[in-house]
Amino acid sequence: MPLNTLPATQGLHLVGAFDTMPGEVAAHEPAVGAVAVVGLGYVGLPTALGLLAAGTEVIGLDVSADRLADIRSGEVDLLPSDLERLERFNGDPRFTLTDDPAALAGARTVLVCVPTPVDRHLAPDLRALTAAAATVVEHAVPGQLLMLTSTTYVGTTRDLLTEPLTERGFTVGEDIFVAFSPERIDPGNAKHTQDTTPRVVGGAGAETMDRAVAVLSRTASSVYALPSPEAAEMTKLWENTFRAVNIALANEFADNCRVLGLDPIPVIEAAATKPFGFMPFYPGPGVGGHCIPCDPHYLLWQLRAERVTSPLVEAAMNGIAGRPHHVVRRVREALGERGRPLTGARILIVGMAYKPGVEDLRESPALEIFEELVHEGAQVRFTDSMVRAARVAGGIQESLIAPQDHEWDLVLVHTVHPNADLAWLSDRDDVLDATYRLDGVEGKETL
Repeated sequence: MPLNTLPATQGLHLVGAFDTMPGEVAAHEPAVGAVAVVGLGYVGLPTALGLLAAGTEVIGLDVSADRLADIRSGEVDLLPSDLERLERFNGDPRFTLTDDPAALAGARTVLVCVPTPVDRHLAPDLRALTAAAATVVEHAVPGQLLMLTSTTYVGTTRDLLTEPLTERGFTVGEDIFVAFSPERIDPGNAKHTQDTTPRVVGGAGAETMDRAVAVLSRTASSVYALPSPEAAEMTKLWENTFRAVNIALANEFADNCRVLGLDPIPVIEAAATKPFGFMPFYPGPGVGGHCIPCDPHYLLWQLRAERVTSPLVEAAMNGIAGRPHHVVRRVREALGERGRPLTGARILIVGMAYKPGVEDLRESPALEIFEELVHEGAQVRFTDSMVRAARVAGGIQESLIAPQDHEWDLVLVHTVHPNADLAWLSDRDDVLDATYRLDGVEGKETL
């Protein structure tokens, strides 16, 4: 049966691109040629470095001259292994860094890796993706494979690539090829690298899939093929919505445990001993980054246009959106127990990044928590071993180097980086642990 007529429930599990290891090319694989990576952020740059390590020529395109300068100087937030790769490939003639979209014509494959956030109304912000796709279409040449990797709504590949290419006179699937393969990068997590993570790809036609698998297998442990870009787009939405729903549930159960006088962490770890039917998720101060707080809203936005609701997903996302406010409420309660009002209280936030091990502040709950505390009249500062400064409360505030030298009415622990020295908290009794995982602080409270 042709690949593009496979039932939606059926896919092809192509291990290491027909049983080859990442970086190896089977004799019957299509030639990969140069790969252009559009957008060199948290997804695009590691993707480019992985391709380079596999022996692929890479054209890195980014509209930001500052980002290109940071890459050339090595001043970027990457895993240590990727920083080593960047040092090795900076200046390599196989690695072209440019802001000129005309360079795309020299690539056999173009990967679009730009951010897809939501706006303040939780509606998809597609400006970066729309602009990048338009640029790719404008500079497309016959024989290229164009592949989106940015998480988005079902039908984006068709709307932003297939139809505009057809309007330009191309015949998709014959003289140009289009696919969707959602990124699966976990910033700051060395346990899940590209080389050990399977990829999913959807495209129509055997030649499209042969080309896509040949490229993706360069940096993935295996490739799972789907018969359409739409199926691959929905796969990514399902993955991240699954996480969102379970994180919201973990937060809710943690609140229930507090009411009942229980520590939720031992309960979760006990439940996780069941070898089937349970996957541990842990509570915290909220959800940040470029995926969980944003991606499910692409699905909800699209469903609203069809006059359809998804009550469970909506409830989960409402819970996630309200989590920072819950943290502020607990700060107020903790201060009240010590006879202090929130107005005028000196509060330190430990860790502003959205997760341990990264400098990334995108959608970090700490930003919203900081703003709300200031709005309530508190005097707020932060310390973060990986974040030098943050734009908060209408200005730029720098991270405190020696927070233990200041007087605080309450210390809110939001993010604990692997390299953070928090021993000075051990003898304090005014610590509110929003991570639920802080060890060695006897007098702490949790959310």
